Parts: sequence; C-alpha cells; structure tokens
Amino acid sequence: MRKSLFLYLFIIAVLMNVFTYKYFTSKEKSEQTEVRSNDNASVTDSISKTGSATVETDVFSLENNDRAKNYLYESHKVSDVPAFTEKVTQALLSFNDSPEGNKYTDQIKMGEQKFIINSVKFLNHRWIIADYSNGQLWGEVLLKYFIDDNGAVSFEIMNSYLYPSILN
Repeated sequence: MRKSLFLYLFIIAVLMNVFTYKYFTSKEKSEQTEVRSNDNASVTDSISKTGSATVETDVFSLENNDRAKNYLYESHKVSDVPAFTEKVTQALLSFNDSPEGNKYTDQIKMGEQKFIINSVKFLNHRWIIADYSNGQLWGEVLLKYFIDDNGAVSFEIMNSYLYPSILN
C-alpha cells in the first residue's frame, strides 16, 4: 500500500510539472506575440502619423491644389504643371546671374557677397516662397508671379525677411 501511495504521488507530481511547464511556455509565447503586435501597431501608427503630417504640410503646394491647377489650365492652358513650375523657377533663378545679386531677394549686395535664391516652392497659381543667402546670411521672400499672354513671367515682391546674424 505504501508503494502504491508513493507511485500515485509520483504520477501526480509528474503531471503537475508537465501542466506547469505547458502553462508557462504558452504564456511566454502569447506575451511575445502581444509584444510583437504592439510593436507592429506602434510602427504602423507612426507611419500613418508621418504620412498624414506630410499631407498636412503639402496643403500649400501647387501640385496638390486642384483649384490652382484648374485656374492655370483655364487661363494659360497649362496642363503640365511640373514643366510650368520648372519654367517659372528658371525665370526666377536667371536673376541670380546679375552682378548685384537676385533683385527679387529684396536685399542689396553686402560686400563681395551677393544674395541669390537657392530654392523655390510654389504655394499656388500666384505665390512662390523662396529662400536666399549670400553664404553668411539667410532669408526668405514671398513673391507674386504673373504670366502674360505671350508666356513671359514677371515677379513682384510681397514680403522679405532676412534672419539676423548670430554672433558666437
């Protein structure tokens, strides 16, 4: 009787160990799966936030403004917006070759360095924002642009800002 009691206790102990092992391994797997799904959810969430932030910042761009594109098509028969923006950009950047600098920066030449426009962003069918520098100072300018019936481009300065120089 004593042998059978120890045999039953031994079998119960083995079964408890098997069930405990099975419980903890399945719990670990489920926790790992949960961590992976949380990581995937956070990555997906950050990607969607980045995408929506990009869309929000591109609200003011000619490429995403259907009304402005329709206006260009109706008034100037512009159907190829990238070619149009390249034409206007080149017209603006051609003023960089002037010995006094680009006159549409609204800045006079300081010393030997002239102000030139570095980059251009089209906000809509009428406005451009551009940044300019002379190698030491930087600024931004808001321009109006016009296209006449012959296709010639003209510009008008709306506002300009030159960032102050920060001395060390």
